[in-house]
Amino acid sequence: MPAGVLSEAYARLHRSGPEWGEDQLTNHGPMAVEVMIRRGYAERVDRWVDQYRRRLDDLPGSTDPIGDGDWPEALGDGRRVADWTAYFGRQLAEAPWRDVLATWWPRLLPGVLAGTTHGVIRVGHAVRALLAGAENPETLDELAHGLAFWAARYQALPAAAHPAGRLDAGTALDVLGRIPVQNGRVAERLGQLAALPDWPGAVAALRPAGGPDQVPARLADLVTAATVRYLAQGHASPVLLVHTATAPNAVLHTLPALPRDLWVPSLSAMWTTTAAITAAYAPPVGPPTPRVAGVPEGPDAAAEVVDRAIAHGDEHVIKFTDTAAEVYTRTGNRDALAAALHITTLIAPAN
Repeated sequence: MPAGVLSEAYARLHRSGPEWGEDQLTNHGPMAVEVMIRRGYAERVDRWVDQYRRRLDDLPGSTDPIGDGDWPEALGDGRRVADWTAYFGRQLAEAPWRDVLATWWPRLLPGVLAGTTHGVIRVGHAVRALLAGAENPETLDELAHGLAFWAARYQALPAAAHPAGRLDAGTALDVLGRIPVQNGRVAERLGQLAALPDWPGAVAALRPAGGPDQVPARLADLVTAATVRYLAQGHASPVLLVHTATAPNAVLHTLPALPRDLWVPSLSAMWTTTAAITAAYAPPVGPPTPRVAGVPEGPDAAAEVVDRAIAHGDEHVIKFTDTAAEVYTRTGNRDALAAALHITTLIAPAN
């Protein structure tokens, strides 16, 4: 990975906050540029950042420093994102990044819905860059920003049971119910899960991992299931449903940096998160899976859909296609490539 390009892009994007606009949309810039550089498009990053930064707001100012003794009081306080960023910057300056991650992952995992999962996704992309060798001040700063966003927007998972059933991820998603009224913001929709018949039972229906060794494959199955289902369901909420695939994929790539005793809880949290977003946004009965013309074949098929996503330019398209290309490479399932092409018809190209 061209660390210099990534470092410069991170430095430019860190002048902005993690959200922008009146609707508090998430700043996807750092996540998208990590994908672009890892996929071999470093030469396009500078111009992409130029265009993307025009929409962003400045990083908010600090309010009150966060310390080791009072951080629980600041958890979930979006007004203190700058305080959290400074706090994690100090943490990462004083200890190895893996140690900081191992300390904070279990603290933040119950609030993994933070920013509609963008907290954990941003952390996942930063960790992926670190594991690829980009261990430098800018990437560590990006990890601090990701953890800070997660902490500031901490949102507890809906109450549910742990996986204890016999269903694989795809079947468990297929039999999952839907909230009574699919309207409103994220919190309003998730608040309806308690009224969903047998919501705890639906979450418990997933086959659990027998131990840490089974977690990577279970997470990979969840990513695959969510990716290919986007083909038939993505039209209902083209942006939100992206995260049913990209969030567990971010955790999948973070596992090597985490202690193994955190792997099974991470799988449970990501399954509950994927189920919650699906129940809140996916259509109850989707239309027939659309036929997507021109799905590439052959050894360069994944690279071709990635190239189309980069040309499209939208940050959600770039991130989802990165995940879909991985699914295809791992499984050979061409529906993943079709889903990657389909999203370009649901989300407008970047200007």
